[in-house]
Amino acid sequence: MATDRTDRTAADRPAVDHRSPDGARFERTVPGFGTVTVRPLDAAADAEVVHAWVDDERARFWGMVGRTREQVRETYEFVDSLETHHAYLVRHDGAPAALFQTYLPEHDPLGEHYPVQDGDLGVHLLVAPADAPRRGYTHHLIAVLIAFLFADPYVRRIVAEPDVRNDKSVARLLRSGFEPGPQLDLAEKRAQLVLLTRDRAEALAAADPRVVAGDDGDLVAAPDGLAAGRLVQN
Repeated sequence: MATDRTDRTAADRPAVDHRSPDGARFERTVPGFGTVTVRPLDAAADAEVVHAWVDDERARFWGMVGRTREQVRETYEFVDSLETHHAYLVRHDGAPAALFQTYLPEHDPLGEHYPVQDGDLGVHLLVAPADAPRRGYTHHLIAVLIAFLFADPYVRRIVAEPDVRNDKSVARLLRSGFEPGPQLDLAEKRAQLVLLTRDRAEALAAADPRVVAGDDGDLVAAPDGLAAGRLVQN
């Protein structure tokens, strides 16, 4: 492994929503956009909606095209059994909007390919398909998810590794403030490492919290600050 911290688990440090009480979720309202909530994925109850997303050809980079609903449920039941990897369902104004996953890189194959630092947290994001273009939509979701992650005092840097062929995903993350790292040859893909430190995220928000680059590169309204979200109980 690329780190000597392989004995650390999620239980060894504070977390916002990992192993949270049943029903706990992160919620944030963005003026002009709506309310975004993040809650732990229910592998059984959410299997139908998640299967429809991951079995779509547009989600081929997710690596689950062709799997059955039962296989998707089993996959996320396994994820739910782990202390180091977690899955969440993101909703926008109550409607399912995205599948979001986090992981400790030192407990993931990615950790063998770059120098993991204390406070690193890896992420994967799959946004639900839309019937029509939604200007700035994914940007706002990412902004809320960044706030969700940095609400955890442990997290100092967010790490993502999209497939280099997934140009849209790479560009979207860079517009959201991530900085490019090296390209990595992982077992299943050549990946573009991108990173966002807490300091950079706070500096970008402080520089101009009203305006940031949207999905298409145009300027759109951004949520205020990094700490406006809250944990609530259903």
